[in-house]
Amino acid sequence: LSAYLSGDKDAISILIERHSKRVLDYIRMMVKNNEVADDIYQETFIKVVRFIDDGRYTDNGKFLSWVLRIAHHFRQAKQQNNLSESDAGYDILNTKRFADTTVEDRMVSEQIENDLRKLVDNLPEEQKEVVMMRYFGDLSFKEIAEQTNVSINTALGRMRYALINLRKMIKENQLILT
Repeated sequence: LSAYLSGDKDAISILIERHSKRVLDYIRMMVKNNEVADDIYQETFIKVVRFIDDGRYTDNGKFLSWVLRIAHHFRQAKQQNNLSESDAGYDILNTKRFADTTVEDRMVSEQIENDLRKLVDNLPEEQKEVVMMRYFGDLSFKEIAEQTNVSINTALGRMRYALINLRKMIKENQLILT
């Protein structure tokens, strides 16, 4: 990674090759469809390279875990975009889920997200890490426990205290997050 960041454009290929089998196996295990898995795999590494190029990845020795979180996110996005027959009723196009969002809706959502991110930034580091992994990384508590090398109970406890602290900060700052 440091070689790539120093200008060696071939280094990213080596890094991807080093982790490709593990990432692809992980994705295939999750989606159980090779075509979808291949799409997610490609999207994952495109996103990885973009994040690195944009300077949004900080090397903390957990590169593979970070890549797997991105893959997990793409898998969830794919699942949310696929409607099954059971999801589709006769009035499928007349639901809020398919309505265009208004400029006002987007502005309100962005403001809420910005306010929430500022509050999360004020949490103690261990609590902040769990919140980021759970809500912004879509990881399970088991995955969080594995990646932070703590028990599931510790991960749950950190989340509990994070939520208590967030509620307290919301009340102190008189924020409305709806």
